[in-house]
Formats: sequence, structure tokens, C-alpha cells
Amino acid sequence: MKNVEKRPRGRPRSFDREEALETALQLFWRHGYEGTSVAGLTDALGVTPPSLYTAFGSKEQLYREALDRYAETYGSFTARALHDEPTARRAIERILREAIALYAAGPEPRGCMLAVGALTCAIEHQDVADDLARRRRDTIVAIRTRFERAIVAGELPSSTDAGGLASYYAAVVQGLSIQARDGVSRKTLEAIARYALSVWPGRSGR
Repeated sequence: MKNVEKRPRGRPRSFDREEALETALQLFWRHGYEGTSVAGLTDALGVTPPSLYTAFGSKEQLYREALDRYAETYGSFTARALHDEPTARRAIERILREAIALYAAGPEPRGCMLAVGALTCAIEHQDVADDLARRRRDTIVAIRTRFERAIVAGELPSSTDAGGLASYYAAVVQGLSIQARDGVSRKTLEAIARYALSVWPGRSGR
């Protein structure tokens, strides 16, 4: 994870909104929504609070934009795997592999921004938690849809519970995120992924 350096106070003329958004993303990813203060954001971005609000509207809106950026960059591996891989099993194998590579990377393992961002929060920030939950549900729906296609194609047995299987693998990925954040070794994370794949229904799609 790149170091987030403090910049001089005051919004510079060359203010780069995309660079500021990336800096904010890294802070939110490391500290979560409530753990990232407006003061911390303005220090890291080198702007005053009024300038922050002018550029992004509010801390909550900045967080939502950071989540969108995460989904389009670091967290895009799930959508890519579901779209690119020829079978559902290979898609899940790739998702698990790339999740481990991302979550356990760097001197400070970060886990998944969607999984660790705001699992619990103050009541006044419930909208933030609800938004994160919706994003996680959307991922499960995308995986379930891929499994439903796999059933039709004969890759999975017709008796497969696509929704249950999708929720299971989503839970595995979220668990990998939490364990990586806790400092569990990459070797152990890979063992978890292998076990998760060992319960794949049937033998087709390998």
C-alpha cells in the first residue's frame, strides 16, 4: 500500500481530483469509514474542509466515490473472472486466487474494502453500512447468475442450488478478507481456497 503523505494546507491550483480520490480510497481502505476523519482526509489531500466539500460534496459522498473506484480497479477481479472464464468453476478458482493476491498483498494486508469498510457503525451512518451491504449482495447476484448459466450449460448438476452456492463462495471470499486482515499467512489462505473448491458440486467444468 502506498504511503499517504501529508500535504501543505490549502487547495493547490493543480488540484487533481482523481489523485485525491485515490488517496481517499487508500485511507478508507485502511481505516474504514468511521476510522477515517475529515481532518485526516484534508491533511492527506492537502485541502481545507470547505475545499473538500466543494470537490466531493461530503465525506459520505467521497466514500461512495471511493467505493466506486475500488470496484472499477482493485475489486474488479470478480466481474472480470465471471465474464472471461469459460466455466463457472474456473471463474471461482480465479476469484479465490486473485482475492488472496489482493487481500494479502503489501506490508499491511488490507482485505476487501467492501467487507471491512463499515460492518458496524453509528446509527447516523447506517446509510453507509446499507450501501456496502447492497454492493456485497450485488456481487452474490452476479455469481448466482453465472452459476445459473452453468446449470443450463450442464457444467453444474441440475439439482445445484445456485443461490446457496453463490452465497457460500461469497462468504469464503469475505472470510479470506477478514483472515488476511488479521495477518493469517498466505499459505493458510490458499489452503482455505483449496478446501472451498473441493466441495464443488459434481465433476464437470474442471
